[in-house]
Amino acid sequence: MLSLRWASGHSVAAACHSGFDAGQTARKVDLPEAAVLVRRMNTVTTRSTARHTLSVPNLLTCARIAAIPVVVGCVYAQSILDGPLWLRWVALAVFVGAAITDFLDGYYARIWDQQSALGRMLDPIADKLLVASCLLMLAADGIIHGWTLWAAIVILCREILVSGLREYLAALRVSVPVTKLAKWKTTAQLVAIGFLLAGEAGDQVFPFVTQIGLLLLWLSAVFTIYTGWDYFRAGIHHLIEADE
Repeated sequence: MLSLRWASGHSVAAACHSGFDAGQTARKVDLPEAAVLVRRMNTVTTRSTARHTLSVPNLLTCARIAAIPVVVGCVYAQSILDGPLWLRWVALAVFVGAAITDFLDGYYARIWDQQSALGRMLDPIADKLLVASCLLMLAADGIIHGWTLWAAIVILCREILVSGLREYLAALRVSVPVTKLAKWKTTAQLVAIGFLLAGEAGDQVFPFVTQIGLLLLWLSAVFTIYTGWDYFRAGIHHLIEADE
């Protein structure tokens, strides 16, 4: 009886020990396989991120940024360096192409599911760079002058305010979505700047091109004040909560 129990216990212990050895051996075999699997997953993730970074929407956004020195250079050469008037049409054509990419990059990012962190960062930056550069160049050109300078100042100050607010709220992990009215504001700004870029060249085709551009600039400044206050009010709410 005792021998049977001892034999049975010994068999169980041996079985457990052999099972432990087998499991340990299995774990030793599985570790390299797991490392290979992790490397493959990291490679796939890296490739996916690279694909989204070099996607068509992001390339369109980068093209909008690349168009800025071309537009500014053409206006500078025509107005400051007394270049030929056709440079205004070149500036307008490049600007219109850049403005169209503002719609296309977001559209393709949605329908092709190619939204990325880089695109979300670059898109508003590209818009602000394009608008600010053109406004400063048009002010240097003298098309924006007198009281109309206040409209340009309001637009530039609002962009700086909203950018600073977004940066601070991003640290709090608070997202500030773009409203439909803000999109209409951007559209009004781009259309106004398009008319003003045509400037003297446009006035030779239609006499009121510059006046229409200045009127639209004031209209976009009104939209700018309203949307800026809307963003500021939403941001202040989160700032007060963070202090509490």
